[in-house]
Amino acid sequence: MAIEARLRELGVRHQNLEREIHTEVCRPIADAVRLRHLKRQKLRLKDEIEYLKTHTG
Repeated sequence: MAIEARLRELGVRHQNLEREIHTEVCRPIADAVRLRHLKRQKLRLKDEIEYLKTHTG
């Protein structure tokens, strides 16, 4: 049960980062450093989600 809760939490954080990235991209002058940081965070979350899904049966 704890793994499912962790996956849900990571999924929510992943979606929030997606929204933040979209907001940043839509700004007239996007902050490239912030955008790169957000994308890296999102990728780390995706990797963790995939790891948990494949290694927890």
